[in-house]
Amino acid sequence: MDGVGLCANNKQKQNQMLPNKMRGEFTRNQRKDSEGLSEAPDLEFEYSDADKWTAELSELYSYTEGPEFLLNRKCFEEDFHTHLPDQKWTELDSVQRRAHAMRLLDGLEVIGRERRLKVARAILYMAQGTFGECSSELEVQHWMRYNVFLLLDVGAFTALVELLNMEIDNSAACSSAVRKPAISLADSTDLRVLLNIMYLMVETIQREEPTDSPEWRTIRETFKSELGSPLYNHEPVSVMLFGMVTKFCSGHAPHFPMKKVLLLLWKTILFTLGGFEQLQSCKISRRAALGLPPLPEDSIRVVRSMRAASPPASASDLIEQQQRRARREHKALIKQDNLDTFNEKDPYKADDSHEDEEENDDNDNSLEAEPFPLERDEVMPPPIPHPPTERMCFPKGLPWAPKVREKDIESFLESSRSKFIGYTLGNDTDTVVGLPRPIHESIKTLKQHKYVSIAEVQIAKEEEFQKTPLSGGEEELELCATELLYQGILPSLPQYMIALLKILLAAAPTSKAKTDSINILADVLPEEMPTTVLQSMKLGVDVNRHKEIIVKAISAILLLLLKHFKLNHVYQFEYMAQHLVFANCIPLILKFFNQNIMSYITAKNSISALDFPHCVIHELPELTAESLEAGDNNQFCWRNLFSCINLLRILNKLTKWKHSRTMMLVVFKSAPILKRALKVKQAMMQLYVLKLLKVQTKYLGRQWRKSNMKTMSAIYQKVRHRLNDDWAYGNDLDARPWDFQAEECALRANIERFNSRRYDKNQSNPEFLPVDNCLQSVLGQRIDLPEDFQMNYDLWLEREVFSKPISWEELLQ
Repeated sequence: MDGVGLCANNKQKQNQMLPNKMRGEFTRNQRKDSEGLSEAPDLEFEYSDADKWTAELSELYSYTEGPEFLLNRKCFEEDFHTHLPDQKWTELDSVQRRAHAMRLLDGLEVIGRERRLKVARAILYMAQGTFGECSSELEVQHWMRYNVFLLLDVGAFTALVELLNMEIDNSAACSSAVRKPAISLADSTDLRVLLNIMYLMVETIQREEPTDSPEWRTIRETFKSELGSPLYNHEPVSVMLFGMVTKFCSGHAPHFPMKKVLLLLWKTILFTLGGFEQLQSCKISRRAALGLPPLPEDSIRVVRSMRAASPPASASDLIEQQQRRARREHKALIKQDNLDTFNEKDPYKADDSHEDEEENDDNDNSLEAEPFPLERDEVMPPPIPHPPTERMCFPKGLPWAPKVREKDIESFLESSRSKFIGYTLGNDTDTVVGLPRPIHESIKTLKQHKYVSIAEVQIAKEEEFQKTPLSGGEEELELCATELLYQGILPSLPQYMIALLKILLAAAPTSKAKTDSINILADVLPEEMPTTVLQSMKLGVDVNRHKEIIVKAISAILLLLLKHFKLNHVYQFEYMAQHLVFANCIPLILKFFNQNIMSYITAKNSISALDFPHCVIHELPELTAESLEAGDNNQFCWRNLFSCINLLRILNKLTKWKHSRTMMLVVFKSAPILKRALKVKQAMMQLYVLKLLKVQTKYLGRQWRKSNMKTMSAIYQKVRHRLNDDWAYGNDLDARPWDFQAEECALRANIERFNSRRYDKNQSNPEFLPVDNCLQSVLGQRIDLPEDFQMNYDLWLEREVFSKPISWEELLQ
């Protein structure tokens, strides 16, 4: 039975129980929904690792930093014309450019802070593409790539990391910032300049271009391996940046420019570990190495080919439809159904003024009713036919191949044996003696779709290591970038997760300003607050944009880490996921979505005229209040839609196969919040919302499912099926709250055993250590005695040896 058939039975039963008048109303809503599909097109959004290069560059700078572009240019040109008068950077040969870059690099080692900052600004101007000598944005981008690869080649990144470490440990700046009542852009000048250069280098080098020379490709690969290795300050750069995040959240360094730190952290992780395409190819090769069958489909391609579903009706739409029906009831001679088909407007065009009516929002059965042909008035003319493009077209087949776990096959066989034979065989999935023929066919079908994940293999291997620590042999540990990063953040991972979630909470649009919340606006507020309405509007746009970029960076960091850790070893993923759950990540994400999500996705918090590199090439137009209010002409805000999808994916990662966390979704009343997110007509976002709704339908009860048949049908059509999963009709009888704590405790114990075995070499069990029985080697061991014992050695000999009688005959016997 396909998705249409599943819903048709329910619709027919519901229609038979409804009075004629109500049935007609439901039919009109169904037709209006069909019409609405053509009027509300899908959002033309393509999910990727990051936005376009120019967008990612412009988001590094706040609009308040605008005047600093010219200051950087001035610092560079003063130094440049001192050594090379009447010359232009773009006209020099490669030898001269390299020599000048080396000269600037030497200037970073001077003691004077002011002189060092000027040199750093000159280097930043180089990384920004020496825009003063360029006439177009493409020219700026060309020189950015050239200059960044030149700076990397002469060793600039190592020098910048050392300077950044020095600034992080600058106790005078930290104590000064802590004492200040209000922190502004001026308090983080040195840090911002260094972070800007480092971000531009990482962001530019990680972007591959077909025109890159072989030399540049070699430089990129070398830089990638160095960035993920503990070469800089004996730890990966990502670990150093995580340390900045925790120091900022602890209140010891409130002047840190957190947006730039998070952006650099995100791009460093993305570059060193790889994006979603690399993850997919790595997963394929890892499965092949473990001898597992290939993946049933390419998930990235399937998601990109999906079409969005029409959203369910909100409470305000249903109320409005009822009022219209009441007003038109006196027109008895005209068939209401036919009139409404072409007269009424699309219900989804209505303003979301009743977003908070959560309970009423759960009712979307009105969109499932179908008109009954036998009840039509044949005297009246038929309704105006719609063109084919306006009709709902269902896919011919389901997009995902169904999957079955080994555990599901075992439970099916156990229940079948208990029912038909009266005995069980434990984990035996091959013996089918005594079972009816249909059960044989069912088992065959289940085994055809059996899917063994990499995580299951890793868990089985870990259990083997724990059972046989001596005979199990040594584990072959591949020191890839993911493994090195996990080893680096392992000691302080809980603090890192709490810090990221604290900043996410402060940046969420639903958060209220509280006195105890952290100030994330240190690198956006100017020294002098605005005095005019226009300046206030510009700062308001800048602050909102600043928060959106922070949400984007944190959501991407968390998702990348979860996915890479899960592929590297499932217990690394579980360790991070459990600390996110303990830090209240699930209610935080639900709180984020408890807003008018369409307004957030279509927000226009950007001023394109002030974006880099546009602002340094073109003359700035005069900004007015009207132009600031109008914003850009984009259909949606890329970064906000990207953030929403990432947060939904994180929520899916945290709750998948975890009954205790699924119950958290139910307890926090996530169903109406998630249903409102379905109004965004973007297939990928809807898919992850439907996945979250699917895992909790069995806990929501029969009435909820009955009232939300359109959502149930969308789940059937778009989400992967797990054979034997009773999500659509079962009520979970095993939802006992006392089991949930035990589930988390058992998982935590497994994680701790894994971390102790693999990473805590000092805490190895003394019972498993080899014993030295050789007298010569034991006596020959060098033992460091305490200093006070050595000073009083004569007294010890007298008291413990000479003064005590020894019976040598008894000792020899």
